[in-house]
Amino acid sequence: MTSPVDPTPMEALAAAVGADNLLTDPADCWTYGYDNSRGQALPMAVVLPRDSAAVRRVVLACRQFRLPLTVRGRGTGTTGAAVPEDGGVVMSMEKMARIIRIDAANRVAVVQPGVTNGALQAAAAAEGFFWPPDPGSADYCTIGGNLACNAAGPRAIKYGTPRENTLGLEAVTGEGRLVRCGCYTTKGVVGLDLTRLLIGSEGTLGIVTEATLKLTPLAGSVATVRAAYADMHAAAAAVSRIMAQPVVPRVLEFLDGAALALLRARDPGAVPEGAGALLMIEADGLADQLPAALAALRRAAEGEGLVEWRAARDTAEAAALWAARKALSPALRSLAPHKINEDVVVPVSRIAELTDRLERLAHKHAVRIVSFGHAGNGNLHVNVLGEDSDLERMHACVDEVFRAVLELGGTLSGEHGVGRSKRNFVGLEIDAETLDLMRAVKRVFDPDGILNPGKSLPDPA
Repeated sequence: MTSPVDPTPMEALAAAVGADNLLTDPADCWTYGYDNSRGQALPMAVVLPRDSAAVRRVVLACRQFRLPLTVRGRGTGTTGAAVPEDGGVVMSMEKMARIIRIDAANRVAVVQPGVTNGALQAAAAAEGFFWPPDPGSADYCTIGGNLACNAAGPRAIKYGTPRENTLGLEAVTGEGRLVRCGCYTTKGVVGLDLTRLLIGSEGTLGIVTEATLKLTPLAGSVATVRAAYADMHAAAAAVSRIMAQPVVPRVLEFLDGAALALLRARDPGAVPEGAGALLMIEADGLADQLPAALAALRRAAEGEGLVEWRAARDTAEAAALWAARKALSPALRSLAPHKINEDVVVPVSRIAELTDRLERLAHKHAVRIVSFGHAGNGNLHVNVLGEDSDLERMHACVDEVFRAVLELGGTLSGEHGVGRSKRNFVGLEIDAETLDLMRAVKRVFDPDGILNPGKSLPDPA
């Protein structure tokens, strides 16, 4: 009688998801080895689970063979959180892309993690609702990825981030446990809040297999305004005034002077003459309420340095006003071969101080910095641009940008997450005792450290 032969890692993965859902050819695996950070590594295999049971079997197989496991949505993240360890396993959630239900009566959606943000928005809109998080890659990015990074977008100023718009989760831990946390109702206080803990953990604690999301009714009408200011100080003062009065805009975006100079170079008529900073404002609500809301916003926006207040009269004019903002990202890609994009956050009242610091740092390091972002949250997307010969200075500049943000009472990331690119800076923001506690929590969820190693929390050393 022959003794049973232990399976190989590949055999265990094939048994977990089925041979048809296992990729091992390097030509196939390279496709899953990178994200929008431009980092890349070759995984030994890619698994494509179809349900939570398959996810659990993959985790148990990886735990048995001590294989690093990185979960992937569509790879739109910019911090390297979806870049695998060399020789590890990638789990792509593309086949777990089912909208399980839209429950309009309870304002709830239940979805698998591979559903794209855009697909959810379309399904919810058919019932008169939306899910507030709307990152720039909304048409393509997945709900699982949004939850992993707590990715929010411009509407967070009024409606909150994924943490405020998720009721509950089903997830598989690094130990292979299938856990359910949260509830189906908008109020609930039973047990610890593991839902908010898992959101933003970048796949280092557990793999989300199902999400129960809170929907919001679509507004009846939306009004769009472009407010131009002489400089960033005037614009920042206006942001503080806008955020200190009762009418909360649904969007409050800004572009700094460097961004406007770039747009003028491409199209001299793209922005108003004399503008050194720009605010894009949207208000939403019932149609008969919008005139009063816009009047309140204008009163707050007016003050020294206001160059133009232009309210769109229809959707076509609103699209025209947004055209300059939408043209900025393509313009940045053509400006220099290298771009480091960091999404830092400072208190709203200190935006102008940060932009001043950025201008000085750009001069000190002989690089170009262009900033724009979600002014109402103090969330700046700081783009450091340069040539091949500038890379060392670019990274030195980013180091000083982070330190300046923390000196101003801010945080190193608002929605992009930490991933690999910011991991070594986390210790600047979080003290050693707190980091030790976070590592202890990580060990409870993932005792063998197989889930997305090398991301989020820095090594103790």
